[in-house]
Amino acid sequence: MPEPGIRDTETETDAAEGGGPRARSRTVPAADDGPAWSPAAPLRHPEFAAPPAPPTPPATPAPQVPPRPATAPDRTDGPDPALSWSAPMTPGGAPGATRPVVNFARPEGYRDTPRLLGRRGRLAAAAVCAVLGMGLIGGAVTGSWLVGDSADATERSAYVSAGDLWHSVPVDQLFPLTVDGQGAGPGGADRTWTRIAVAPDSGCAGAFDPLLLKSLAPVGCRRLLRATYTDATQSYVTTVGLLFTTADAAAMRALDTRFTKEGLAGRADLMPRPYAAKDTVAAAFGDKQRAAWTVSVLTDAPVVVYAVSGWADGRVVDAPQPAPAATATGATTAPAQAGLGNEAQGLADRIERGLRKTAVTPSEQPS
Repeated sequence: MPEPGIRDTETETDAAEGGGPRARSRTVPAADDGPAWSPAAPLRHPEFAAPPAPPTPPATPAPQVPPRPATAPDRTDGPDPALSWSAPMTPGGAPGATRPVVNFARPEGYRDTPRLLGRRGRLAAAAVCAVLGMGLIGGAVTGSWLVGDSADATERSAYVSAGDLWHSVPVDQLFPLTVDGQGAGPGGADRTWTRIAVAPDSGCAGAFDPLLLKSLAPVGCRRLLRATYTDATQSYVTTVGLLFTTADAAAMRALDTRFTKEGLAGRADLMPRPYAAKDTVAAAFGDKQRAAWTVSVLTDAPVVVYAVSGWADGRVVDAPQPAPAATATGATTAPAQAGLGNEAQGLADRIERGLRKTAVTPSEQPS
């Protein structure tokens, strides 16, 4: 009986040895007996026998892993080679052409708000944003307008308040009894002026030379206040005046520009007239005694400030000088040498300063 794994035996004749038949056996694997040889199985051959393979040590058992549920009946545990990036496509195609298309999932919250709001909601939100933006811009512009209006209103209020000082402020505040003129004299010498007379408030008629009165007509004459002072030695007399006009700020600026461009304040035929009070050292102070003068048109108040000075002894002056010329360095005229230009300019400046201070902070002034 043949051994397992042997299907048949062939017989061939060896002609070299007398033609006698010699039997040679050949092992043919059976079709259903499994593999003919494996490393772990002994070699089965009719002519020799191989030593059995050493026993394989038992392998360490792998940790138990719960089986994954199969999504398809024919799925294996390993990766599918057909899904490889280098997997060939259809016959004749390029490798990798059939790699799977991977789609990443949308992040959490992706387009949730638009889906909730819908198109109408988005349009409404855009409209609200536009309205808020326009509101902010409009508020900023309006705020700037309000700030500008506030500044303009404050300026107008100060201007109007200054125009009312002639009747709302005591005369002693506008024309103090004593005026300190530090550095107001020739060469920076100090001066002190004492008030000796105050004229009743009146109109402008008779207070100015005719041409000066004509030049001041565009701003009107609301009220004229005047006072006369003398120096500490009573050698000089000076009349200072405040002409309150009826003009607005634009008209006052126009008048100031005209006086500056045309030099009206320096013309001898456009001089203010003095106030000669009886029974004072200024009793003889008339038009012919005028030696120096100054006229200043204010632009931040409806007021024209002026002053005119002369000798207290009533001497006549043939060539009066405007204060800027009489106070210029090197001037040799009689009014300049006597310092009458300093008298007129210094006193007018300090009365003007007091007027500005009263107009800005009237509540801080004594009643």
